[in-house]
Amino acid sequence: MQIVEKSGEGLSRVYGVTVPVAELSERLEARIKEIAPTLNVKGFRPGKVPTAHVRRLYGKALMSEVVQQSLTESTQKVLDDNKLRPAGEPELKPEGDIEAVIDGKADLAYELTVDLMPEFEPVDAATLSLTRPVYAPTEAEVDEAVAELAKQNRTYEPRTGKTVKAKDGDQLVVDFVGRVDGEAFEGGTATDVELVLGSGQFIPGFEEQLVGAKPDSDVTVKVTFPEGYQAAHLAGKAAEFETKVKEVRAPVDAPADDEFAKRLGLESLEKLKELVKGNLDEQYAGASRFKLKRALLDELDSKHDFPLPPKMVEAEFGSIWQQVEQDKAAGQLPPEDADKTDDQLRKEYRKIAERRVRLGLVLAEIGRNANVQVTEAELNEAIRREAIKYGAQAQEIFNLLRQNANAQAQLRAPIFEDKVVDLIVSKAKVEDQAVSKDDLLKEDDLPAGYAE
Repeated sequence: MQIVEKSGEGLSRVYGVTVPVAELSERLEARIKEIAPTLNVKGFRPGKVPTAHVRRLYGKALMSEVVQQSLTESTQKVLDDNKLRPAGEPELKPEGDIEAVIDGKADLAYELTVDLMPEFEPVDAATLSLTRPVYAPTEAEVDEAVAELAKQNRTYEPRTGKTVKAKDGDQLVVDFVGRVDGEAFEGGTATDVELVLGSGQFIPGFEEQLVGAKPDSDVTVKVTFPEGYQAAHLAGKAAEFETKVKEVRAPVDAPADDEFAKRLGLESLEKLKELVKGNLDEQYAGASRFKLKRALLDELDSKHDFPLPPKMVEAEFGSIWQQVEQDKAAGQLPPEDADKTDDQLRKEYRKIAERRVRLGLVLAEIGRNANVQVTEAELNEAIRREAIKYGAQAQEIFNLLRQNANAQAQLRAPIFEDKVVDLIVSKAKVEDQAVSKDDLLKEDDLPAGYAE
């Protein structure tokens, strides 16, 4: 085997690798001798098939195995001999006629390109100073949340009288048949649907046209499906819904009292308030952690400057840009991006891609140095949480995820990141700072330099 370094600029390395045809042939012969005693071929006693006949029958298939094995082993040899830490899978580019290699007539030659992990010393976590914003819910806020909960659990009673007309906030019981170009479409027909006017349950324009409807009346609702509608065959199409209003119901608010709490399965209103306060505390603690993590990442970003693996940056940018293009096509770009050119957006989002890669490498290195591990129990819990989203298919999805290494890697990554973040926070100097709820929940801007 011959290995030649062709170029070594920055974090990229290119090697030329040649495995002589004689070595491949030797491996092929060894493989043939290995399997010949196990073969059962018509016309020969079991285990007595001549190697020449095995070569005629299975030579090409076995040589393909040999070539694949040689690629794997020679690639690993390049990495080991040169003490390389790859930042991703090496790229292999065959040279010459691969069919001639399979036929045993040519050397296996290929070019191996690999990006390397940068060498750098992560910042000492003990030198970091961070501020953690904190907020505690007030009694008035808890009361407001309980009142909102009561509102969400309101009941509806039929309106009575000779001049009953549906109002915003009323619940209607309706049947409808939807048609596009005069033809009923799949999923456009339903009966006894309970629809609260103003709830936004249906597509824009539908509910508004039912305001003022009377019980036992017929209304033709004319709407246009949004361009980004989930059912692609209906997106942007004009439709008419022949709607039968069967009943109009008025909302009846449930008072936030002990009886209401008992209907929710709790002992008293006081217990309900305790539960609501606990949920608010948890929500604000999560927001506080998010802010602290963001501040930590900003600190780590500002304290590290090293070359980044080009392919890693390109992959991250490609993922970001694909989402940008989807948002742009759907008219959902953030307002601050709406008037920018593609060149401006590419420049800004490439900086963000570089930040993500840099932070990922820093967290990975800190975790590696501290021997941070994701346990099987933690991974299984993450798989369980993911699988349970699929309802009745949860067990099937769980089993599939347990067998999918790539899926497990995607689930393992955020667990590893959170454990490293917790490790750094435990060593850093962290000061709690009381802030308003608005300040805690508002979205942070990117640090200076990441957007114009």
